[in-house]
Amino acid sequence: MTVLVPTMGALHKGHQALIKRARTLDKDVIVSIFVNPLQFENKDDLEKYPRIPQRDIEIATIAGANEVWFPEYEDLYPEGFQTLSAGALGNKFEGASRPGHFDGVVTVVDRLFAIAKPDKAVFGEKDFQQLTIIKAMKSKVEIVAVPTVREFDGLALSSRNVRLSEAGRVTALVIHRALAAAKLAPTVEIAQEVLNSTLATEPGFDKDYATIIDEKDFSPADEGTENRRAIIAGWVEGVRLLDNMPMVGR
Repeated sequence: MTVLVPTMGALHKGHQALIKRARTLDKDVIVSIFVNPLQFENKDDLEKYPRIPQRDIEIATIAGANEVWFPEYEDLYPEGFQTLSAGALGNKFEGASRPGHFDGVVTVVDRLFAIAKPDKAVFGEKDFQQLTIIKAMKSKVEIVAVPTVREFDGLALSSRNVRLSEAGRVTALVIHRALAAAKLAPTVEIAQEVLNSTLATEPGFDKDYATIIDEKDFSPADEGTENRRAIIAGWVEGVRLLDNMPMVGR
């Protein structure tokens, strides 16, 4: 059996957790590293995405990968290839702010699956909307989810964090504070208020969205929603950050 861990490189402890989880599923673990241009709506963001291949190989190998795969653009996107659609969910939240982003995600995942032919693939919950969309793909590959990995202070690990200054990193902590506070709220309405009010305490955080959703379809959660999740996205020092946390259903 083969387990695939698709990444865009700039590996960190969050990726290590994915690889280690993959290793528990089987000893044949492939880590793919490909900065996918189709999922970047901003060319400047694509150019600034960190690329450190030698370090990535070392981190992936230490975590348990027995193959690190760097596919070429032409391998994944031969002449005449067609971009897939992520469906209706691909146009909400991240998709609304980044048109075409999730179409690029499902297209590259489909191509990676077609070439690597894994039995299972491991993805993180930090990109929860992405995870949900990939699970909905018509694929025989079993999708295994791994909880978000955080720094000691709660900041969700992300390859983009290296672009933050020391002050920006402190500013970014408001995201986790907002999620943790909302989780303690007794109702969905109060949780939403807590999300907004907490984020508003940090002027350096430029909010895109912050809302409580039904995990099933990303519709607004209410008191009858069994599986609620708070999702947040925004910018700190021009760096887009996102995070989420399950809320206690009642």
